[in-house]
Amino acid sequence: MKVSKLAANLIGSEIVKIGNEVNDLKAKGAEIANLTIGDLNSNLYPIPAELKEEIQKAYQNNLTNYPPANGLLSLRKEVSNDLKKRWNLDYDANDILITAGSRPLIYAVYKVIVDEGDKVIYPTPSWNNNHYAYLTSADAIEVKTTPENNFLPTAEELKPHLSGAVLLALCSPLNPTGTMFTEEQLSDICKLVLEENKRRGADEKPLYIMYDQIYSNLTFGTKHVDPVSLFPEMKEYTIYIDGISKCLAATGVRVGWGFGPANIIDKMKALLTHVGAWAPKPEQEATAKYYQNSDNVDAFVNEFKGRLEASLKVLHNGIQDLKGKGLAVESIEPMGALYLTIKLDYIGKTKPDGAIIENSSDLVFYLINEAGVALVPFSAFGEEKTEPWFRASVGGLAIDEIEVMMPKLENALNNLK
Repeated sequence: MKVSKLAANLIGSEIVKIGNEVNDLKAKGAEIANLTIGDLNSNLYPIPAELKEEIQKAYQNNLTNYPPANGLLSLRKEVSNDLKKRWNLDYDANDILITAGSRPLIYAVYKVIVDEGDKVIYPTPSWNNNHYAYLTSADAIEVKTTPENNFLPTAEELKPHLSGAVLLALCSPLNPTGTMFTEEQLSDICKLVLEENKRRGADEKPLYIMYDQIYSNLTFGTKHVDPVSLFPEMKEYTIYIDGISKCLAATGVRVGWGFGPANIIDKMKALLTHVGAWAPKPEQEATAKYYQNSDNVDAFVNEFKGRLEASLKVLHNGIQDLKGKGLAVESIEPMGALYLTIKLDYIGKTKPDGAIIENSSDLVFYLINEAGVALVPFSAFGEEKTEPWFRASVGGLAIDEIEVMMPKLENALNNLK
């Protein structure tokens, strides 16, 4: 049966494929250390108790009808207050759009800015930009990054591609690497964007930055930076993606927000009225009330990110121990989010059964079956399958589970020749 060309050529998620394999094995009784999912084990990392109570109250009070298309005013005001307090960003409640997590916002940014054939620039690895570019029929310009720059794009790497581009998609802390822009790195990029926009005529689209900072509160001693704080004139060209999914361990609560130029936010709101991507009203009401007490928010975030950092350090140190034993591995010290970047340089090696590890996916499934360890290859984030880099998410495991996992990983790697 025929379907649309768009549907016929959609690429399925490699992360979902790996997750399905893990779930099938676990259903058969296998013990798998699942480092694949950019999510949190809600038994290890529950949402704030006060937020849970407010959600329950909102349902008890029958706040179950439609919310306003751009989100409850009470929540948009609290987001506005938090942006001012936390980042010294001045955005009116009318410049803020609430949605069911960040995905509808990212999709809306692409749909509102990008016409078929328009040039969109994003680094690899990065989360899902290749798919959003496909969904909008963009001319996707993928800028390959390097481990020497923590897999973040430099101004020098981006500069040749900016002419004629309408969107530059950036994320910090970065999914999948957990690395972050320095002030100097981001400043250099913003200067290029401002210069490019000065060259454009009134009848041309500007070059916008979509700045995904959903992990901005989960940083480990490194200061989060953003375009408008560095250059106030970037306010005209920057659309931010943010929300509670990560910082409050609330991935399933589905409350995200975007903010930026009023003309873009208004068009995003209009688009999403046809998609119905609103965050549920009780969750919006509860989030607004929870954010009224910023001390509670800060206390939760600090405790939560401290636990994530501890887990990431255990994993990072474990990989470094394997490196010290002569294994062909490496990891980048975590800076933020819940991810560790790991290099497993075993592509081309031979398994005990004589089969060759031909690409990163082969290595992933070998480690699932032989070590009970599940990782996501960077090929799921736009890189080639020949790249030996992987994302490890610690959100689903306790520290003792990570410690138990390491000897199994070591043994499986040692069995590759």
